[in-house]
Amino acid sequence: MPVVSWLLRGLLGLGCAALGYFAWPVAVGAWYAQKADLVINRLRDGKSINLPDALAAIGDFDRAIGANPSAGYHLDRSELLVGASTNLNWAAPDSQREQWLHMAEADLETGLAGAPARGVAWLRFAAVRLALDGPSPRVVGPLLMSIETAPVMPRLWPARLELILRTWNSFTDAERARIAAYVVMTWEASSDRRWFVSAMSQAADELYLRMLLADLPGAQEELSTWIGLVRR
Repeated sequence: MPVVSWLLRGLLGLGCAALGYFAWPVAVGAWYAQKADLVINRLRDGKSINLPDALAAIGDFDRAIGANPSAGYHLDRSELLVGASTNLNWAAPDSQREQWLHMAEADLETGLAGAPARGVAWLRFAAVRLALDGPSPRVVGPLLMSIETAPVMPRLWPARLELILRTWNSFTDAERARIAAYVVMTWEASSDRRWFVSAMSQAADELYLRMLLADLPGAQEELSTWIGLVRR
């Protein structure tokens, strides 16, 4: 019995040592990520950030990922990098913006491989590829994944619809049919449809939206009414 007790105590000690070994990188990563939270929260509130804060937060995420390369940290850093490329309180040089967007694209590829059920991140991935490459089939995949992993998140749909309209010529007929089903569902669930009109920024957009709503009875007349209300 004493031998068994000694063995159990020894195993407990090993377990505690192993726990500390594995918990330490997690704790270090969390500490660095928490330091960047203030900047991330400013971006989520729609506020601009300054260059020193952006660079410090990016450095904190670099260290967090170095300690604990989790999918969540990669996705959070992608959000920060996209924010730095678009929400600085001074105009970043195009070369710097492009570098940050390429870094964000790499983070999104890594993060979404480990956490694929992130509709917001898939939408960010589509937007980053659109910013880097323009409309192309490379935008379509993440855009569809965003829709299919989070189809009923109303706050995502204005940006989604804009991306759909910008990428229209890159979809196959089958992909347009899939998207149309979700657009119809969203139209029917919306009581205030002004954002549909606001998403139309180019001459052909109204035609594309009418095609997406073609199979919904009464939608064409309703769209005309909303266009009149918004643009009068």
